[in-house]
Amino acid sequence: MTCDLTDRPARKAAGTVALMAALLAACVAFQLNASMLSPALVTMARELGTDEAGTGLSQTAFFTACAMFSLFLPRFSDIAGRRRVLLWMLVVMAAGTVLAALAPDIAVLDLARVVQGVSGPVVQISLLMLRSEITDPKRFGTLMGVVTAVNGGIAGVDALAGGWLAAEFGFRSVFWVIAAVALVAAVAVALGCPESRPSAGTPMDWPGVPPLVVSVAALLLAVDQAQKLGGANWPLAAGLLVVAVLAFAVFLRIEQGSRHPLVRISDLRQRATWAPLLTTLLTLTGVFAVVNGVLMSYVQNAHAGFGMGAGLASLVFLTPFALVGWLVGPFTGRLAPLVGYPRLLRWGLLGSAVVIAVMALVGVRSLPVMAGCTALLGVTYAGVANIVLNLLGVVLAPKDHPGFLPGLISAAFGLGAGLSFALLSAVQVTGSPQGSSSAGGYVSAMLLGALVVAAAYAVSFLIPRPREAEIAP
Repeated sequence: MTCDLTDRPARKAAGTVALMAALLAACVAFQLNASMLSPALVTMARELGTDEAGTGLSQTAFFTACAMFSLFLPRFSDIAGRRRVLLWMLVVMAAGTVLAALAPDIAVLDLARVVQGVSGPVVQISLLMLRSEITDPKRFGTLMGVVTAVNGGIAGVDALAGGWLAAEFGFRSVFWVIAAVALVAAVAVALGCPESRPSAGTPMDWPGVPPLVVSVAALLLAVDQAQKLGGANWPLAAGLLVVAVLAFAVFLRIEQGSRHPLVRISDLRQRATWAPLLTTLLTLTGVFAVVNGVLMSYVQNAHAGFGMGAGLASLVFLTPFALVGWLVGPFTGRLAPLVGYPRLLRWGLLGSAVVIAVMALVGVRSLPVMAGCTALLGVTYAGVANIVLNLLGVVLAPKDHPGFLPGLISAAFGLGAGLSFALLSAVQVTGSPQGSSSAGGYVSAMLLGALVVAAAYAVSFLIPRPREAEIAP
């Protein structure tokens, strides 16, 4: 008996290590799909005989599919088993990746990227699995921070590795590496993750899935059209918006009559649901294109900006941004239960708004200031706000319906990122058209981003505290 009691903590620790290793492998496999291909788009276009707009569409297909599957797979995992669903997600993702590596043309590649999009809710399901296994709030917060930090990029190494592989061995090599990582992750999940089914025996609300997916997909595609600005098909965008509204109305009607709804209408009315969703949408709208669009365009602009090359710009700005966020994330997860999830989120949002404003007013005239501000934004947004927003989806979700809020927040991330490019890019191009030596458009876009993040800060005061996940002072 003494031996059993002595061995129990060691066995529990070994189980936690195996669980974390499996979840991190799964999150890395997903993140490689999201970030490793960006530097390879030019090579991909050349080798497939298409243009960059065509390969860019493959990215849109992937992220749209991610949002679609994130709407219902977390809830389905509550019912069918989280380990089982996560394992099959990884297997399907690996199959899609192999198809992408063998793709003879851009059409097959687009299809493959849609198949890969089944991995969209990997991070959310991983957090739910942690929630069911780790009961101590401080330890749970730390481990959630570690898992979520991977979602912001693997210290910037993923993008650099993707560019190098594409340049040396062609774009197909990138997909083969991702496929290998996905298969390793699948084995790790099969061996290291315990099963959890909090809603076992509850029927899945499959009738509610199609209208919700159609609604969000139409909305995302409408935003994607808006991003094209002068090249946008505005009648198509307007039609997609109409489809989104009608499909959502059908979804609400189905949910009102369902005994086991995918999303309960009563939950949608709660501040614990709509406040974090609105905060997430505004945060991504204000930040995402500032870093990945406006900033990178400005520093590479030879007339208005610093005239840097694409590779050097990524190394100086994007890599530190991702690296700092990756390092800060675990500390954010540990602090959140101690200082309060909403309070820590507000610190991150306020800091992000101030940093972006400094970038707009001072950084555009100073390369060191711009680089320093980008690194600081890696702390305030990537390391704090982004982490807490993901965690809130888990700790604020109803106990009897834990999968629905993480899925909705994941979709809000995707919609906010698309809106960010549509809104801020329009302001940038209007004020600083191609060939212009004026930085006015860049400054205006960044200031607008800061204002939107400030709005997210204001809305965040409406997010209730998840008291059960926090440690009382």
